[in-house]
Amino acid sequence: MVGNILFVLGLLAVCISESQARVTNVFNVLNYGAIADGKTDNKEAFLKAWSDACNSNGKVTLLIPKGTYMVKQVIFSGPCKGSTNFKIQGTLKAPIDPFFATDKWINFQYVNNLVVGGPGTLDGQGSSAWSVNDCKNNPNCPRLPISMTFDFVTNGTIHHLRSFNSKGAHFKLFACENMIFTKIRISAPGDSPNTDGIKIGKSNGITIKSASIGTGDDCIAMVSGTRNVWISDVFCGPGHGVSIGSLGKNDGEEDVDNINVKNCTFSDTTNGLRIKTWASPLTKILKASHIVYEDIVMNNVGNPILIDQEYCPNRGCSNKVPSNVQINTVSYKNIRGSVNSEHAMNLKCSEKEPCQNIIVENIDLWPNDGKRKLNNWCSHAYVSSFGKQNPPSCL
Repeated sequence: MVGNILFVLGLLAVCISESQARVTNVFNVLNYGAIADGKTDNKEAFLKAWSDACNSNGKVTLLIPKGTYMVKQVIFSGPCKGSTNFKIQGTLKAPIDPFFATDKWINFQYVNNLVVGGPGTLDGQGSSAWSVNDCKNNPNCPRLPISMTFDFVTNGTIHHLRSFNSKGAHFKLFACENMIFTKIRISAPGDSPNTDGIKIGKSNGITIKSASIGTGDDCIAMVSGTRNVWISDVFCGPGHGVSIGSLGKNDGEEDVDNINVKNCTFSDTTNGLRIKTWASPLTKILKASHIVYEDIVMNNVGNPILIDQEYCPNRGCSNKVPSNVQINTVSYKNIRGSVNSEHAMNLKCSEKEPCQNIIVENIDLWPNDGKRKLNNWCSHAYVSSFGKQNPPSCL
C-alpha cells in the first residue's frame, strides 16, 4: 500500500516538474515589461525575452500575446541553444517616422531552427513614408525600412502572418538556407513604391507556398545568388509579378539557378513571369538558368511572359551596352489567361549573350477586351515551341 502511494506521489512529482518545464519554456513579453498600448516602444522588453529564450535549451517559445505593440528597430540575434518559436498573436506596429531605422525593422540573424508564426500582424505604417520615396528619379535614394528580414538563418519556417503597408519591402532573406514561407498574407496599395512582397538574395532552398501577395512592386523577387526555390499556390496581385532580378548591375554578383514557379495566379499585375537584367558591361558572365514556370493563370496582366535584358527603371542608366547575363534553359508550360497589353510574350534578350534553350508549351493568352490582337516578340532568343500557341509562337 505504502509502495503504491509512493509510486503515485512520484508520478505527480514528475508531472509537476514537466508542467513547470513547459511553463518556463514560454517567454511572454508581458512578463518583461511589454505594454500593448500601440505607443510605448517595446524594444527592450522584446530583447530581454529573446535573450532568455535564446539562451535556454530545448524547444522554447517567445510569446507576443494579443494587443498592439509599437516597437522600433530590433535585432534578434543568435546563435541560440535550442529551437525557437517566435509566436506573434498580436500586432507589431512600426513608428511613423520614415527613417526610424536604416533598412531593417524586425531582423533575425544567425539563428538555426527558427519558427516565426502567427496569427499576428506586422503593420509597417508605410503610408507615412511612400511620399518621400524618390528612387525612380534618384539612384542614391535612401532605403526605407523592410518590415521583417532574415540574415544567415537556417532551417526556418514563417507561417500564418499578415504584413501590410510596409515602408520598404515586407520580407527579405539574405544568405539563408532551408526556409519555408506558408500561409502568408501580404498587402499594400498597387502604387506604393518598392514594397516588394518577399525578396530573396544569396539564399538556397527556399519554399513559398499558399500565399496571397498584393503590393506595389514585385510580389516575389529573386536576386543575386538565389538557388533552389520552389514557389507554388501563390496569388499575386496587384504588383509587378514574380521576378528574377534585376541582375547584372554590379560585379561580384552570383548566378541564379533552379527556380520553380508552379500553380500560381496573377491578377491585375503589370507583369507576370519576369526575368530582368541590366545592360551593363560586367567583367564576368553571370548566369540565370534552369527556370521552370508551369500551370500559371493570368487575369488582366500587362506582360504575362517577359524577359527584359535592357532593364532601366530610372534615369541615369544606359542601354547602349548589351547585358552580360546569360539566360539559359527556361520552360514556360501551361500558361493561360487574359492580357491588357499588346504582347503576350516579350523576350528581349541580350545581343551579346542570347537566351538559350527557351521552351514554350501550351500557351493560351487572349486580349482582355476580346478585340485587340496579341503578338509575341522575340529578339536574340533561341526558342522551341510545343502544343498550343495562342498567339502564334515567335519561333
